[in-house]
Amino acid sequence: MRFAIALLLPVATFSFALGLTLPLMRFERLFILEDRPSLIEMILGLWSEQEHALAVLIGAFSIGFPAVKILLTHVAALSGRASRSLHFLGAVSKWSMLDVMLVALVLFAAKTSGLAAASVLPGLWFYATATVSTAVAAFLCTRR
Repeated sequence: MRFAIALLLPVATFSFALGLTLPLMRFERLFILEDRPSLIEMILGLWSEQEHALAVLIGAFSIGFPAVKILLTHVAALSGRASRSLHFLGAVSKWSMLDVMLVALVLFAAKTSGLAAASVLPGLWFYATATVSTAVAAFLCTRR
């Protein structure tokens, strides 16, 4: 079990960083216009368009909570015994899949609107890998 945690945590951290910075999706509009935004670019775009509340909300659930969950999982794995980080990890874990649902809704909306064709790029796969590997590592930490 320790080997699995030692393998999953670096994978989660590395994948999370790539998931934030690599393009998540490709949107094609009118066959000539193309956007390939990363998650950070989407949040900065919302902020620059004066959508501050939405930018903060998406930033909190897509960057903040997952980053805190990865950090708490690292602390729980290094502590070696039951600690306060496991309590906080349980609280943060309840909110950790909301970010994946949010990205899925954006992709679904783009595909069904008929105005844009959307396809998945590597950033989304790295983001999903980070989410799953963090969830499995957190589960293994709580079972120790």
